[in-house]
Amino acid sequence: MDNRTKAIQALAAERWRVALILSGAMMLIYFGFIVLIAFNKPLLGSLVLPGLSLGILLGALVIISAWILIFIYVRWANKNYDDKIAKLTRR
Repeated sequence: MDNRTKAIQALAAERWRVALILSGAMMLIYFGFIVLIAFNKPLLGSLVLPGLSLGILLGALVIISAWILIFIYVRWANKNYDDKIAKLTRR
């Protein structure tokens, strides 16, 4: 294999690693919330503020965490991945 092929394979492996880490984080957050719903409903029903239960707050945080993880991936792709792809295609 030439250097370009090795560089492309290394870049693909790096992209998969980042994607799997972020996907794992999202799954942990989501399934953690589902486990709380399944096994500790009274905790989620407790009020944090008048009219705001812990379940509603955590549900909103699950959605916000998805946006944050997407932002992290896009920022990583724009700063690292796109530059490396551009350098490889210019060769």
